[in-house]
Amino acid sequence: MLTTHPFEDDKLREECGVFGIWDAETASAVAALGLHALQHRGQEAAGITSYDGRTFHSHRAMGHVAGNFDKDDIIRRLAGTAAVGHVRYSTTGETALRNVQPLFAELASGGFAVAHNGNISNATKLRRELNRRGSIFQSTSDTEVIIHLVATSTYRTLLDRFIDALKHVEGAYSLICLTAEGMIACRDPLGIRPLVMGKLGDSYIFASETVALDVVGATYIRSVEPGELIIVSERGLRSHRPFASVRPRPCIFEHVYFSRPDSIVDGSSVYSVRKRIGAELAIENPVDADFVVPVPDSGVPAAIGYAQQSGIPFELGIIRSHYVGRTFIQPGDSVRHLGVKLKHNANSALIRDKKLVLIDDSIVRGTTSLKIVQMLRDSGAREIHMRIASPPTRHSCFYGVDTPERAKLLAAQMNVAEMADYINADSLAFVSIDGLYRAVGEDMRDEGEPQYCDACFTGSYPTRLTDQEDLEPADQLALLAERYA
Repeated sequence: MLTTHPFEDDKLREECGVFGIWDAETASAVAALGLHALQHRGQEAAGITSYDGRTFHSHRAMGHVAGNFDKDDIIRRLAGTAAVGHVRYSTTGETALRNVQPLFAELASGGFAVAHNGNISNATKLRRELNRRGSIFQSTSDTEVIIHLVATSTYRTLLDRFIDALKHVEGAYSLICLTAEGMIACRDPLGIRPLVMGKLGDSYIFASETVALDVVGATYIRSVEPGELIIVSERGLRSHRPFASVRPRPCIFEHVYFSRPDSIVDGSSVYSVRKRIGAELAIENPVDADFVVPVPDSGVPAAIGYAQQSGIPFELGIIRSHYVGRTFIQPGDSVRHLGVKLKHNANSALIRDKKLVLIDDSIVRGTTSLKIVQMLRDSGAREIHMRIASPPTRHSCFYGVDTPERAKLLAAQMNVAEMADYINADSLAFVSIDGLYRAVGEDMRDEGEPQYCDACFTGSYPTRLTDQEDLEPADQLALLAERYA
């Protein structure tokens, strides 16, 4: 039986990563390198579409970038000076090659490839309307809705049709589109999902994170602004702001977990923010302990911040193997629990008879925390005080992050004391929502409105959730049955 690794089934799944480059001799090769840097955002599938001035070329495959795009013959087939790429973890649509992006269609105006990070929260309603008008869908991805909206728009120019399409869309999107006329990069008006712009020589690059610019040797210019649409073509670079101005609400969880620590998000170093979250944890939730121990790798920066603020020594009490993928073979129940140690193993000689502050980025279902705490106890730890570098995750995300139904979120079903008992920790504490905002350099509330999308913690969703609101009674019953099965 092939199953998800037990240390991977209790994380909020990364959304997706997008990368685009315009006017480069080796565009597809650069795109492949950029996708390598974004692999953490989506490990299910990868794809690249290129354009050589006459023809579009595509290669999409299940699995990682390595193995699919490290072959010279594939890169040679992806000819052209412009390319757009995508790494995927599915949040809508089945796991199948037909849903792997970039999605491509031949429109009346020519080829149109789109790579999307986010989630369209009214995609089901739009799809139903488009089907009634005669649209025939080739995938189950919400991204294809955008293509059909562009194709059926009555506006004259491709740019106007694209803007018209986006005005029908709700939810979160960072998009990079490749057309015969140029490359379009845009971000939803709230800026929920990230998108940055850089330059490599005379080539313009767009990517989900700055680390992708670093890896290909590009210079970071700036973030694409919320609600901004940038077109790069033979005529140069143009910026449009076609949407009504609203207060941005970028995803705060980019700082907590999704982005690589060596990226810059919203002008802040992710690594520095995570250290500050750890310091806030130490101020809000001190404990007498011998060592501060991170759950590698995502808990490391916060653990460093906690150790520096508290004066308790930082130690690697858990060692991670970097040679285990996201799945592994479980031959049977007799070795099922041995799989836990394939990826993380307790540093027994260090932690035996010690009091530990255990730092992780989040608790979702609680299964991971339960197994880690038990592993440390089995290795002789005397006390385990767990500290979490985010507030309790009590609500599902509908903006491109794959979260469990709310009934399966531990913090939605238990209070903190009950959660501590469940994971068998001596104590458990989370950073407060105010402490998290302080760590990212903001006050919790400014004129009564949060500066970030923090819906997974607070339930304050910044957009309508049309598809959730419009469920038919039978669908609502089915969803309830699934949640409470």
